Amino acid sequence: MGQIILGVGDYGASNAPGDDIKTFALGSCVSVIFLDPKTRAVGMAHIALPDSSINKAKATEKPGYFADTAIPALLELMAKSGCDKRGKGMVVKLCGGANVMDTNDTFQIGKRNALAIKKILWSFGMGAIAEDLGGNFSRTVSISVSAGQVTLSSPGKPNWQL
Repeated sequence: MGQIILGVGDYGASNAPGDDIKTFALGSCVSVIFLDPKTRAVGMAHIALPDSSINKAKATEKPGYFADTAIPALLELMAKSGCDKRGKGMVVKLCGGANVMDTNDTFQIGKRNALAIKKILWSFGMGAIAEDLGGNFSRTVSISVSAGQVTLSSPGKPNWQL
């Protein structure tokens, strides 16, 4: 039973029963979660920004940081567990994309992240079946490989499922 902890720009996957994948404090960042019912594999990416064109070097070094590089990288990682590398048959869930520090709503990073992710998913013929996006609070997200259950938490709120 292991726990895979993801920081900003990280992504990970597992099909080992008993494993959990967890990321902390999603503000404007968005967590993309893939679950493959066929292989029982799960994967998650903690995406910070929508487009890698602003920093190609960082995208090469840390592909999970940008929506346009994170999703293909996560699909490639999950393919090592026997998943379809184009994402066929996967269940997709999205969390985060809040507006926690931009009080004037000037940059809208959370909204831009969510939109970019959805466009990239659509290009793969995928779409989210559940999402917990927006608001003005951060989220911690974990997924259990055994149960395939996504649990969210936020300070001052009871945990909830997605």
